[in-house]
Amino acid sequence: MIKVGVIGAGGRMGSASCTAVDAAEDMQLVARVAGRDALSDLVTGGVEVAIEFTTPDSVMDNVRFLTSNGVHAVVGTTGLDDERLARIASWAGESGSNVFVAPNFALGAVLMMVFAAKAAAYYDNAEIVERHHEKKLDAPSGTALRTAELMAESHGGGFATTGVSPGPSRGEAHHGVRIHSLRLPGSVAHQEVVFGGAGETLSIRHDSLDRSSFMPGVLMAVRKVPALPGLTVGLERLLDL
Repeated sequence: MIKVGVIGAGGRMGSASCTAVDAAEDMQLVARVAGRDALSDLVTGGVEVAIEFTTPDSVMDNVRFLTSNGVHAVVGTTGLDDERLARIASWAGESGSNVFVAPNFALGAVLMMVFAAKAAAYYDNAEIVERHHEKKLDAPSGTALRTAELMAESHGGGFATTGVSPGPSRGEAHHGVRIHSLRLPGSVAHQEVVFGGAGETLSIRHDSLDRSSFMPGVLMAVRKVPALPGLTVGLERLLDL
């Protein structure tokens, strides 16, 4: 049995993670940390792997605590840029506690990113439209940023920014991919990647209609993170694609 703790247990994703861990036959939920609960509860509870779904303001302190106390971490909090990821990698390397970070744990979303990266090798122009619930703290989403990064790697460099009027309504460019972020009630997590070529367009879309869509990926990461050395980024690293 893997002893699991959840940081951010009172939030939407944290609550869903608790339910999923409780239902998993090979896991035991031994600590729930929410609000002002002490992180030390994770250590006293003997947690082996902690799931972290909090905010960009608190995630770094939480990961630092986990790596310093011999606890592997599965991090779903977004807003981690390259500088922050480098710091996490150094903490993991120094401590021997592994950290897995994913901007999206839905298997379909990961496939969407992989398919978009494959298509990117054949197109010079692309844009991303992502839509999330109105309480999401970051924009663009971590999924959109990761998608743009993978697309640029496959393309062999930045995409051409399109349009003769690059004003603020044209979205924010990352790796030459313009990202348009919508924040609306009734939404969970939705993303469409649109490629344009001579006389054609190609659209690759994924929709998470319920937070249960993220749980198979979260549980997969919990099972695999003890054997992943240092820092691993992206659920695609765990899939045989």
